[in-house]
Amino acid sequence: MRHKLIGLLEQSPVIPAVKDETALTRAAGCESRVLFLLGGDLLTIPGWIARTHEAGKQAVVHIDLVNGLAPKEVAVDWLLHQGADGILSTRPHLIRRGRELGMLTVLRVFAIDSKAVGNLQKETEMVTPDVIEILPGTLPKVIEKLSRRLPIPLIAGGLMAEKEDILAALAAGALCVSSSENSLWEV
Repeated sequence: MRHKLIGLLEQSPVIPAVKDETALTRAAGCESRVLFLLGGDLLTIPGWIARTHEAGKQAVVHIDLVNGLAPKEVAVDWLLHQGADGILSTRPHLIRRGRELGMLTVLRVFAIDSKAVGNLQKETEMVTPDVIEILPGTLPKVIEKLSRRLPIPLIAGGLMAEKEDILAALAAGALCVSSSENSLWEV
């Protein structure tokens, strides 16, 4: 069943990711109707959630990043009690509990290599989140930024599935790429 907040996510091409009070103040005035709260602690997160609601927005809390919360299901219950509308987490058991409680659930996945991406299917079979957030989302941009900042050449690796991936990485400034996809070894 589709969570009711998915529609709000679809209406907002950019979801502000709030890491501190200053960012929360700026995000409160933006068009998005959803905020991702990526920080805080047991003392501040209730206030962040309240301020998000006062701005007419939904609060989705990255439970793994709230200082003082243990990676236990009761932490999800506590966030719901504080008014959180959803949770982000890398931990499937917390996502499962959020779904049980009717919260929007966002499984955050670090796509560091083809194995991590391959395991995503198995992971989502264990628990079905409402949304999956894959990081990094803009690898060519990251390569370009780092190639300008660092005096060390970069090798782009992981998730190279097509010739276009290689060309994009090279155009962004990578010295070369690594790939386990043998069909790309002769590109």
